Amino acid sequence: MNAPAHTAYLHAQQFAALTPGPRLIVTGAVHGNETCGTQAIRRTLDDIQSGRLQLERGLLTLLPVTNPYAYAKKERQGDRNLNRNLRPGNPSGDYEDRVADVLCPWLDAHEVLLDLHSFHTGGQAFAMLGPRDNAGQLEPFSHERQEERLVAHLGARCVVEGWMQAYERGVQRRRRERPDAPAELLDAAYGVGTAEYMRSRGGYGVTLECGQHEDPHAPEVAYRAIRQTLALLGMARIPLQPPPPEFTVYHLEDVVDMDHAGDTLVKPWASFDPVAQGEPIGRRHDGTLVRAERDGFVVFPNPRALPGNEWFYFAVRSDRTLNIE
Repeated sequence: MNAPAHTAYLHAQQFAALTPGPRLIVTGAVHGNETCGTQAIRRTLDDIQSGRLQLERGLLTLLPVTNPYAYAKKERQGDRNLNRNLRPGNPSGDYEDRVADVLCPWLDAHEVLLDLHSFHTGGQAFAMLGPRDNAGQLEPFSHERQEERLVAHLGARCVVEGWMQAYERGVQRRRRERPDAPAELLDAAYGVGTAEYMRSRGGYGVTLECGQHEDPHAPEVAYRAIRQTLALLGMARIPLQPPPPEFTVYHLEDVVDMDHAGDTLVKPWASFDPVAQGEPIGRRHDGTLVRAERDGFVVFPNPRALPGNEWFYFAVRSDRTLNIE
């Protein structure tokens, strides 16, 4: 690890109102090349420090840069992907594991998370939603209604669910086909990122994908989301805007890894581009085509993925509706 000295700490700013209320943490730059959240959080900090925004209830923690090493590199990750296998006490000593040792206790101390991201290729903003209430083994949860209300007010009309189920399938495939892969890629907890960790600790959290990395509108999407979250939770006197009249909800069915640096996508896919059963999505370096197993949609296509990491996701329409009351 060759992280520069100025990446040796996390810098969060916290505001505690004198009236009790929700405990909210907002994070940006979990991936170092995703800076819309950083810009929006810094704008919110300026609003608070100038008096334009006043916290009236609860506790607000703002973390503009969650992964300083990746941010300094202007790359997705430092040593590894911080938003996978997130937990304290990982023994590897990777930079992101050291970040997790600080970040996870901060998440533990809050009830609600808003995690702000962007994505590689074109497409509209979308929100990542957790599971329905359940007592299962994979991702037990009891805040479905609260999380759906939060998603409904963030401004995105597209919603994606099924993250952990897709990763469970991906890990099982790696164990069958690539048993010599790095241990973290074979870990059943590999899909756990900030929101999943938050749910595992009794809270709830939403990941908002605000647009393509360079989209000039993405910071505004992130800024509006912060303000609407504060409004929804009753933490500041900000008008709560009505949610969109309709949402399109997608369910992630699978995650497909890039196996080799020579793997290529057959076209410049954007998230939610439709694909028909049998249609080629990518081509392996040996010429083998990767085809859609059924009618569905491409999500998170990443033509610059690292070998062994996520190349694209496959989704179908979900029958889930959001509780927006």
